[in-house]
Amino acid sequence: MKTDTASLQQQFDTSLESILASHAGQPAPQEIAVAYSGGLDSSVLLRLAKNFCTVRKIGLSAFHVHHGISPNADSWLLHCQSEAVKFDIAFDARKVRIDPAAKDGIEASARTERYRALGAMCQARQATLLLTAHHQDDQAETLLLQLLRGSGVAGLSGMDGYNKAPKLLGTDAVTVARPLLNVTRQTLLEYAASNVIAFVEDESNADSKYARNALRLQVMPILSKISPGFTERLARSAQHAQSAHRMLLELAQQDCRLCEFDGGLDIDKMHGFSDDRIDNLLRFWLSAVGVRMPSTARLAEMRKQLFAARADARITVSHEQLGIHRYENKIYASRDLPADSQPAAPRRFQWQGEAVLHFPEFNGSLFFDQAESGLDGEWLRRQNLTIRMREGGERIKLAPNRPTRDIKSHYQTLRIPFWQRQRLPFVAVGNELLFAAGVGLDAGHCVDGSLDAIQLRWEADAA
Repeated sequence: MKTDTASLQQQFDTSLESILASHAGQPAPQEIAVAYSGGLDSSVLLRLAKNFCTVRKIGLSAFHVHHGISPNADSWLLHCQSEAVKFDIAFDARKVRIDPAAKDGIEASARTERYRALGAMCQARQATLLLTAHHQDDQAETLLLQLLRGSGVAGLSGMDGYNKAPKLLGTDAVTVARPLLNVTRQTLLEYAASNVIAFVEDESNADSKYARNALRLQVMPILSKISPGFTERLARSAQHAQSAHRMLLELAQQDCRLCEFDGGLDIDKMHGFSDDRIDNLLRFWLSAVGVRMPSTARLAEMRKQLFAARADARITVSHEQLGIHRYENKIYASRDLPADSQPAAPRRFQWQGEAVLHFPEFNGSLFFDQAESGLDGEWLRRQNLTIRMREGGERIKLAPNRPTRDIKSHYQTLRIPFWQRQRLPFVAVGNELLFAAGVGLDAGHCVDGSLDAIQLRWEADAA
């Protein structure tokens, strides 16, 4: 049965119009981009997009990424460029390098580099909408892969019709849209034949060593015989999972507002929460921090360590480059220092009137602020200063009418969390402590009424 060309174009137009309508209140895109590999799917997408943009007088670009993996990559680039010129479509391409020994595998590495290149081309052309050719069969494959991985609701949601992907694209100004998600690959084949659309064949698609290809080549044909039209039903299951995921997200947002405290989470406010609800909140909170989700078993272990301890416990659980801390019955997150990192060596310096000095080895900057009281500026300029980390035994007197106390006592009084203390440097003249970051200046070296009084202030570099 031949595909009705007008029908598919109408279906595409309706889908893309719906995506654009969902961005009501935002400027209409002046430029739409198509991720164009030259294969069947993206070639049909490009033709449909060309018709759509011509009618609506919207700019259209075709972006090609040259991975360099296939010996045919150069010819695919030439084919895509030729097709774009033939249909008067702006064309751009980027060559990327794929690491064959990448930790996550060559497929993941290629995907990362591809989206990074697409994001760069979108920014160069000021395209705010990037179309990809994912279709219903791709959605079914994604769902099957996630089932095989034991994924949760988020994974079983499959691909959205559109979404932002700032980490992949390197920009938050671009929306990735998939207007063909409800279209089968067979329909695309028939459309290409009816409209004489030339496309290339990627030989790697026939290599069943890749899990997605194995599903497509070996499993899905059997499923099609057992249950014709199964891709549509799997796509519908993905929509149900998306609905469930949205509700879990709403619950997590409500719980986060209820339990959030100074950037952390208040354990006391989670009393009565089920383990499932706590896990849902922790996943949401961790995603906001920007780390990969832990496995179900790992998350359960983290929850046990963080919640089962006594109220005054100090606990740190590491996850990727993140330290998750329990302190004063609250949960906080901070970037971990590398496991093999050594404290920065003391560094001598002289102040010559600068407003700020940056010390990269100490991961921060020392500010010299004009004030009514503080260190005498003229005196300070003459001193050989040292910035160093904590060595033990440091004591400081913060005011003339206060006693000299050890640094640990000041940290406790000021409620400086234990994991932050190892990052706070000291400034000294010889063996005399002038300043403790996070605590303040030693009063014994301060003067009042000086026209050149200086207060020291430490600011850590952004994580």
